[in-house]
Amino acid sequence: MKVEYAERVKSLLKYIFVEIEQLIAEKRKEGVDFIPLGIGDPDLTTPDIIVQEMIEQAKIPENQNYPASMGEEFFRAEVARWNKVRYGVDLNPKTEVTHVMGGKEGVANIARAFINPGDTVLCPNPGYPVYSNGASKLCDGKPYLMPLEKENNYLPNLEDIDRKILKKAKLMYLNYPNNPTGAIAPIEFLKKAVDYAEDYDFIIVYDNPYSEFTFEDYIAPSILQVSNQHIEINSSSKMFNMTGFRCGWVAGNAEIIEGLRKVKSQIDSGGPIFIQKGVVKGLKEYKSKEKPDIVAQSIKIYEKRRNLLVSGLNNIGWKTDLPKATFYVWTQIPEKFREMTCFDFVKKLLDIGVILTPGTGFGEYGEGFVRFALTQPEERIKEALDRIETLLI
Repeated sequence: MKVEYAERVKSLLKYIFVEIEQLIAEKRKEGVDFIPLGIGDPDLTTPDIIVQEMIEQAKIPENQNYPASMGEEFFRAEVARWNKVRYGVDLNPKTEVTHVMGGKEGVANIARAFINPGDTVLCPNPGYPVYSNGASKLCDGKPYLMPLEKENNYLPNLEDIDRKILKKAKLMYLNYPNNPTGAIAPIEFLKKAVDYAEDYDFIIVYDNPYSEFTFEDYIAPSILQVSNQHIEINSSSKMFNMTGFRCGWVAGNAEIIEGLRKVKSQIDSGGPIFIQKGVVKGLKEYKSKEKPDIVAQSIKIYEKRRNLLVSGLNNIGWKTDLPKATFYVWTQIPEKFREMTCFDFVKKLLDIGVILTPGTGFGEYGEGFVRFALTQPEERIKEALDRIETLLI
């Protein structure tokens, strides 16, 4: 039997992280002790009040049955309440909120609902690979890469996009606070993006899973504060350190939500009810736009790690800016190594047992940069800095 992939699958580039994983596996056999600062998976645990709620709810027989693919009514109602408290946004939980099994699923399935073969999708680059691959290419769409450059504070320069491209655009992905750069978007930029969407008639999918991962006094906005004609994705993954539980939501325009629901009704049966109950327990801790203790305590830990890492890098001669959000630090590779690719630089770091993510893992415009994830204790970050210093001497 001849097995041949569909053309849309053939169009996908080799996943760079697979090669890194293979290199790590080989070096582990050699006894290398790795400090993993690459993957964006929180090392902190899910708040106990959420865990205990899920345990209790899992024992109840009716919570063990098939859930609704759009999410249970109580879940959608709580997400609507959270948006009101957090952003001052009014949502109808019946039509303007739906459950997704993690933000990644929502990112991909929204494209299934609206992208026809050949449609243009505006994708930030560097950016979450699902925008251009899992969403655009796997729906036979054509990703148009919007460069995120340091000189423009890692915001896409909308004025640089050809009007012919904008007229063909069906959908635009935006993500702030941003992965991988840690950049933030002022609400004035969101207003400009909405104006472009209205002028050229495309949907904005605002991917906002790092909304609570902000430092000092910065509070991230929602695109729903600007316009209810688009949609926003969020999830419990980063907010409550629940990446493995796969529970998120999409909120906003009812017609767009209905399209997503139609797709989901054909391909999944929703997320476990007891997990939805646990997430609701966490969301109820929000009494205002300020972070509750179960979130604020985690952010304080990541803020200390951020300060330690960035100050440490600068002290050893690796000039790095302090991000205002996310648990990532995005930085240009040290001047000493700028003749090599960021992937080759990351491989060099593997020799000393430090794992980072090369910028090109997020697209071609990430060349020359690497991403640190603040997902290790301070002691391990200090050790990583000591090891990196040996390369910079």
